[in-house]
Amino acid sequence: MSKAIYIATGEPESGKSIVSLGLMRMILGRTKKVAYFRPIIEEESSVKRDNHIDTMLTHFDLGMKYEECYAMTSDELIHKKTEGKDGEIIDKIIEKYKYLEDRFDFILVEGTDFSGEGVFVEMDINVLIAKNLGIPVVIVSNGKEKSDEEIETNVLLAFDEFKDKEVKVLAVVANKVESGLIDIVQTSLKRELPDDVFVYTIPFVNKLEKPTVQEIVKELGAKVLIGKRHLNNQTGSFAVGAMQLRNFLKRIEENSLVITPGDRADIILSSIQANNSENYPKISGIVLTGGLKPEKGILKLIKGLSNVVPIISVNSGTFETANKIGSIRSHIYANNRHRIYDSLSTFDKYVHIEDFSDDLVAYQPEGMTPRMFQYNLVARAKKSRKHIVLPEGTDSRVIRTAARIIALNVAEITLLGDENEIRKVAASDGIQLNFEKVNIVQPCKSELFEDYVKTFYELRKHKNINMDIARDTMADVSYFGTMMVYKGDADGMVSGAAHTTQHTIRPALQFIKTKPGVSVVSSVFFMCLEDRISVFGDCAINPNPTAEQLAEIAISSARSSKAFGIEPKVAMLSYSSGSSGKGEDVERVRRATEIVKKSHPEIKIEGPIQYDAAVDMGVGKQKLPDSEVAGQASVLIFPDLNTGNNTYKAVQRETGAIAIGPMLQGLNKPVNDLSRGCTVDDVFNTVVITAIQAQDNSQN
Repeated sequence: MSKAIYIATGEPESGKSIVSLGLMRMILGRTKKVAYFRPIIEEESSVKRDNHIDTMLTHFDLGMKYEECYAMTSDELIHKKTEGKDGEIIDKIIEKYKYLEDRFDFILVEGTDFSGEGVFVEMDINVLIAKNLGIPVVIVSNGKEKSDEEIETNVLLAFDEFKDKEVKVLAVVANKVESGLIDIVQTSLKRELPDDVFVYTIPFVNKLEKPTVQEIVKELGAKVLIGKRHLNNQTGSFAVGAMQLRNFLKRIEENSLVITPGDRADIILSSIQANNSENYPKISGIVLTGGLKPEKGILKLIKGLSNVVPIISVNSGTFETANKIGSIRSHIYANNRHRIYDSLSTFDKYVHIEDFSDDLVAYQPEGMTPRMFQYNLVARAKKSRKHIVLPEGTDSRVIRTAARIIALNVAEITLLGDENEIRKVAASDGIQLNFEKVNIVQPCKSELFEDYVKTFYELRKHKNINMDIARDTMADVSYFGTMMVYKGDADGMVSGAAHTTQHTIRPALQFIKTKPGVSVVSSVFFMCLEDRISVFGDCAINPNPTAEQLAEIAISSARSSKAFGIEPKVAMLSYSSGSSGKGEDVERVRRATEIVKKSHPEIKIEGPIQYDAAVDMGVGKQKLPDSEVAGQASVLIFPDLNTGNNTYKAVQRETGAIAIGPMLQGLNKPVNDLSRGCTVDDVFNTVVITAIQAQDNSQN
């Protein structure tokens, strides 16, 4: 089977970037090293690079140089064809492709973009390239404003072009199809195409077609007056402000882009006020036309307001500007992550990639790379969406994570906090959170509050808790969020971005408690190293565990490792390997190892063992030649918190490894802690593993 796939289209503006993004993410979840290659790109300059390449390299961190990702520009192609040097075109493409083939396990090849009069020539070129590279094709068709017959005709024409040249077509994707035609198009294409060709239809998604304010600035050469932080705002319909104010306000819709002459201070100020009003939809930005700008006093007033949308200025007239904006073709840019998440979510919803993933990627790597691990985590979380509560709902990192989780359809999210404050933070930081799909709860005002107070009182009255104390306690977001999990109103909780570990965990220990047979709550980090995933425990909870506690931590960590698809080979770390060392600390590790061997003989475990002997095959075989763990340990148990915490941070900082966690283990229901210095990626990853823990809980 081929080590590559070619994404081609038979017409302009097919939206094949959605398919490229979705396939790339799937391939990275199955394959260690993946390359992205565009044989032909549009003409570039010192300030303009190919957007497709930049998006792929940046979002997926492919580890490639920009120049490696293409063979030639469209101008070079035309020049060579004019001179009759068609052979040189193919030779150069094959040369660049083979260079990548030698270095990577799989290559995603994206064909040319169609535009203007070159459509038919480009189709021939794409067929020729796929034929000469010897790789199968996924055809993407543009169904926008087309009947079902037109869509079918275009797809079949493209299919026949490749079939006639004996190029294997794996799948066809009819994109931008009107919702009412989805089933009709799907049925007709399946009827007309061979059984071994997979057929998918994706409806027209309005928000993926409308440009961002940034794209409008770029296309019109506009000047940004205010709001540079929010240029990725997604536009919706246009609201042209060339009428009286009372009539203009009626035309504002969600994400409207206001287009008005620059001297209409009434329209400008009213638009900003409408954006901040609960009685009007949000707007995406304001375009000032005619080269006119508000007076200094008006600009000063606007700059002092909060939640100001982008305001940009152009020289053209109002209606000319509206027409220009209406013709702007939207793209997916590397810095617009929300657009990328929306694209991936759309792909996942309508393209069932598991249908033909085995045909697409036959290469089976040994072990698991960080990219595979993270992809599989997200894919697993999506299979059975769980409800995760985030108590720190006004923290910008948490809000941004919620937006990402919802956009990717990974889990249901509840944010705790005042909705107005959450909206204010989201608007201030340019976070595009879908408030229709997120649950926002203010504990003291919740209809669940009194029931939670009574429940907490009954659970803790033996500790001299009265109703007043219970009411004060339940007003705390950590306690309220934990009670949501305890009562089954949420499946898991993630906190700690703004609270201490103790503040996050204490409520869970008080009434969620530990699983039967478990006496120690511990933690693990999934350390995503360059070529493998290692499980580190316990690096966050237990300062000086006893031998019995170390044994329990090892058992819990082995179970967690297995639950997340990593074969557990447990190394009980110490400063000595085997029987060579003496001392109380070494003996404690030795006793813990023996406890595990006796109580759980199915677990592969070695200890005491030094870190290098645990992970380096050469050192491991030298020090412990008969061990089935030495040199290949996947679970590393540290003797104390001091060693574990410092080691995981050292590995993370010095190697650039991604540390996912800490994930708490041993609780009846999943509650996980964050570092107060966490990033959005940290929060996202922790929410995902919490959702997976919740899935496992519901199955037990």
